[in-house]
Amino acid sequence: MAVLAIQKYPDPVLKAKAQPVTEITPEIQCLIDNMADTMYQAPGIGLAANQVGALHRVIVFDITPKEEGRNLNVIINPEIVASSGELVQQEACLSVVDYSCDVRRKACVTVTGLDREGKPVCIEAKDLLAVVLQHEIDHLDGILFIDRISRLKRSLYKRQLQKSLKK
Repeated sequence: MAVLAIQKYPDPVLKAKAQPVTEITPEIQCLIDNMADTMYQAPGIGLAANQVGALHRVIVFDITPKEEGRNLNVIINPEIVASSGELVQQEACLSVVDYSCDVRRKACVTVTGLDREGKPVCIEAKDLLAVVLQHEIDHLDGILFIDRISRLKRSLYKRQLQKSLKK
């Protein structure tokens, strides 16, 4: 297993749409293991494959508090099949450096997909888990959380990023 490089905004791979996984190969299993290592090392609570440069519809996440140990979750080809309610919560991202802000999301979502063995999964999520799932599935569709904020906040972030890159 290995820790992979996390792609940072504005890397074009973050805007690319990931492709469905048609077969769960040893390479996909290795990708999942490496994504998990990368997420925990970062540290983060979720990671989508295109954040590590792989355009496969795979996400890993773990919202368990550190002191309670690890509870890795994997969804291959995740899809939001139902959603309701609304919430606004502060979000950050391993691919969007040094920035966080409030993002409006659905409060409850139902997500289907496959586990790493290819068995169907269905997760009914609310609050933080719902936000994490929406955030990671957005990544697979080439959408960053900064695409869901006001144009003004996004342009302020881009200006801040340009200044930090010039240093």
